[in-house]
Amino acid sequence: MKKIILATALVVLASGCTEQLRRAGITDETVTAVTSVAGTLAKPAATPADEARIGHASASMLLGAAPLVPDREMMQYVNQLGGWLAQQTGRSDINWRFGVINSSNVNAFAAPDGYIFVTKGLLRELDNESELAGVMAHEMAHVIQRHYLIAMRKKDTSGALLNLAATQVKTSSSSKGAELAAEPLANLAQNMYSSGLDKGDEYDADRLGVVYATRAGYDPYGLPRVINLYASKAGSSGFELLFSTHPSPQDRLQQLDKVMGERFAAYEANSVTDNAAFKRIKARAIKLADPKR
Repeated sequence: MKKIILATALVVLASGCTEQLRRAGITDETVTAVTSVAGTLAKPAATPADEARIGHASASMLLGAAPLVPDREMMQYVNQLGGWLAQQTGRSDINWRFGVINSSNVNAFAAPDGYIFVTKGLLRELDNESELAGVMAHEMAHVIQRHYLIAMRKKDTSGALLNLAATQVKTSSSSKGAELAAEPLANLAQNMYSSGLDKGDEYDADRLGVVYATRAGYDPYGLPRVINLYASKAGSSGFELLFSTHPSPQDRLQQLDKVMGERFAAYEANSVTDNAAFKRIKARAIKLADPKR
């Protein structure tokens, strides 16, 4: 199962599509993928096909802002780790894809339909693999709970998605029309990631992230340690977006403590905290230069 997930993810994230995304924020391919589902978020529930198109659009926006790392070993590593975590979620129907964004900012992102990204800057800051597993499991919980789909419905106060559908119908054969159609959805996706999710969504993802990481055999306190790291880095360069889009670390730790208590102590003794593979990947992340602007 892990090999299948890894192979699928590498094909998707290392393809020519990624090269296009590196050159531009929103491509013609992205326009084709997103405009046909412009009105779907107004429905009570999106279909799997809708979710796939919306996820592709959101991932395209993220990769348009910063490319994936040009490091095959790093990409293979996060895909193998992500594939193992995916087996603990109980959701074999999700086409999980994982990648490392070549940015010195410290953050992680998810998009509908199983896209999970961590930044190079995050890898540089973490101390061990259990911490990375906790962060990735947190992001996977956002996908499973459909937090981003719900947030997009809430944040689309201007009706951009419905207007986009109308634009596509009228100007589907025009390249200028495609540009006009892409802009509202691009803005909506950008605003969603800039403003962040509701506090309740973050608390929910923290709780489920701990569960998934623990099921995978990792130290259940990996994610709480990362949140402690965030608390110690308040005001530090590279953490700005993280602090602007997440509840305070203190609030997150308080909520986790209510859920965890001493219930996970028994799992800690026999759990995995770190290994040589993580140390090697962290060293590669530290050495890897930031992309030229």
